[in-house]
Amino acid sequence: MPTTQKQRSNVAVSRERMRLAGLRPVQFWVPDTRLPAFAAEVREQCLRLKGDAAEEEVLQMTEAAASLVEGWK
Repeated sequence: MPTTQKQRSNVAVSRERMRLAGLRPVQFWVPDTRLPAFAAEVREQCLRLKGDAAEEEVLQMTEAAASLVEGWK
């Protein structure tokens, strides 16, 4: 569906309002977690870490940090 002039105008007004509030737009590119290759890469990296001393250290740090979050179990 093509973008209408009104939609473009609404976006422009919204962006200007945000700029006046002292904000600026940024764009982030992140991995597409829906791709099968993503899951395969995560699995491979996890298997490479399994039993590594660094993994244990990071897990302990993560658990300690999570314990500070109310409601985390």
